[in-house]
Amino acid sequence: MTLHPILKEIASLFKTKNRQVYLVGGAVRDMFRGKKAQDWDLATDASPEEVTALFRDSRPRGKVIPTGIKHGTVTVHYRDHSMEITTFRTEADYTDGRRPDAVHFAANIEDDLSRRDFTMNAIALRLPNGEAVDPFGGAADIKAGIIRCVGNAAERFAEDGLRPLRALRFAAQLGFEPEQATLDAIPGALDICAKVSAERVRDEIDKIISSPLPSKALLLMEKTGLLKLFLPELAACRGIDQKGFHCFDVLDHSLLACDYAAREHYPHEVRLAALLHDIGKNPTRAMDESGIWTFYQHEAESERMTHAILNRLRYPNALIDTVCHLIREHMFHFTEEWGDAAVRRFIVRVGEPHLENLYQLRRADAYATAKKEPSPGFLLPLTQRVEQALAQSRALSLKDLAVSGKDLIEAGIKPGKVMGIILNELFETVLDDPAENTRERLLFIAARLNQQLTVQ
Repeated sequence: MTLHPILKEIASLFKTKNRQVYLVGGAVRDMFRGKKAQDWDLATDASPEEVTALFRDSRPRGKVIPTGIKHGTVTVHYRDHSMEITTFRTEADYTDGRRPDAVHFAANIEDDLSRRDFTMNAIALRLPNGEAVDPFGGAADIKAGIIRCVGNAAERFAEDGLRPLRALRFAAQLGFEPEQATLDAIPGALDICAKVSAERVRDEIDKIISSPLPSKALLLMEKTGLLKLFLPELAACRGIDQKGFHCFDVLDHSLLACDYAAREHYPHEVRLAALLHDIGKNPTRAMDESGIWTFYQHEAESERMTHAILNRLRYPNALIDTVCHLIREHMFHFTEEWGDAAVRRFIVRVGEPHLENLYQLRRADAYATAKKEPSPGFLLPLTQRVEQALAQSRALSLKDLAVSGKDLIEAGIKPGKVMGIILNELFETVLDDPAENTRERLLFIAARLNQQLTVQ
């Protein structure tokens, strides 16, 4: 393995104190896959205090932060590189299914590797020469594309309830297949998985939908019970058949939409919206007089349910608002008969910053109807009309009006409810006809409206 010169330099620092140091974790896995290592995690037989002293006295000096000192971990910033360095350790008993009751320092790297989750993550490279230490056959599993627990899968999952979800996330992220014994152990670990914090679950879901093929993990989650545990609203979409051109039930349709959004490298909020945009179809489903399933106002119910899901998973409020807004607006129906005012109102309702994301969601939705690529001109009539409207008029909010509240006060209109009504009426007037957006014309209309409202 070709190692970064900084790693060799760090190894020389440890050698001066007669200490061992190894590169471990995801960086090693990535190197065995022929990929560039992104983050460096190191393991050593030096204590955290020794590591701290080592970098405090080094030239150049390294900055050491005791990020996980009770578990033997410190974060080191050295020559513009950041890495976590952990003392060899073993762990004992996991009462809460999330963290070890006790951490004991280990004598060698093999003992340290034995506590890790999967064989592909239980390989170490001795520094500085890069010699591999692979006691559990991780290199062979990486070559075969297999996700296998270190030792007994049920024991590994009982130690940390996030590990089953991590296993399936790696399947989508790396394109690997979980080994059967590893997969079979997941249903028995669901009680432990339920103890995992919402934030940790959220981070794994984010990594799943950021992977090249999210459906690979999500279908395995359904098979093992993890989908019903963490996203029961989505799991309930299985078997909800649809009408018209739809070739899939709501769950498969949603997974296909998310896959498309991932394949097209759409933003994170669009991928989340694609996954959850139709979850409201289950509770809104009803059969009409002709025996056809209908889903009236499912977008409103999907928005409400999505808000509850994302809030439960502790997503930031700004992201929740954006995803919910896209879902609420995803059922727009454009026709050539739309007038210019209708196009402007569409822009105002969606919000100019959200237009491209909404187009992307609609493309993903269209693809997932029959797993067929949208035509090159899909949405083109709408996007051209929107671009034309934006070029003709930028009066798309109250602040774009040629008059302000201050102007109305100077014209004798009192602040309060009446002024709010007048400003909204002026805005509607300008949406209907942008040519009306002049100071003189709007003040004239405002005065007339004020007189009418005052009389009432």
